[in-house]
Amino acid sequence: MALSEYDIVYKSQKAIKGSFLAEQLAHHPLGDYQPLLHEFLDEHIMLVDEIGLKVESDEWKLWFDGASNLLENRIGTILASLEGQYFPFSARLGFDCTSNMVEYEACALGIMMAIEHQVKTLMVFGDSVLVIYQLCKEWEMRDAKLIPYHNHIMEISEHFNKITFLHVPRPCCPCSK
Repeated sequence: MALSEYDIVYKSQKAIKGSFLAEQLAHHPLGDYQPLLHEFLDEHIMLVDEIGLKVESDEWKLWFDGASNLLENRIGTILASLEGQYFPFSARLGFDCTSNMVEYEACALGIMMAIEHQVKTLMVFGDSVLVIYQLCKEWEMRDAKLIPYHNHIMEISEHFNKITFLHVPRPCCPCSK
């Protein structure tokens, strides 16, 4: 009614079936199309010894990382044996938590993996400055929510003859990709 006084006529748009659209796209492909690359672009990351973290020792190595956002929280670890075997593991957390809590969860998961493999000496690498320095006891615990995580890791760390926590920058951590 309001449109007719301005000589505007409403005309509905025709529906297009999906099969017609698919046929049109098949007969007229894009000229600059590039197929997806199915390569692991960061495969050099799995060889951490090549990027400056080579340590001549009899210790297993563990890298951990966590990711937190509004939708989900994920953690990942990679445990490396003395023979160079890699044991990756990742999980999605089913509860809300902060990014630092996610980092602690990832570290705890990796340490539990090392305990299951009966590791006695372990070097733990992480990109979270806060978590690493708190586990090294160089920084004090201020967030009450992190204290149970810290205490749990300190408790399970007693299974090892030697455990070392080291900070690595984000580009060097194989879990952070």
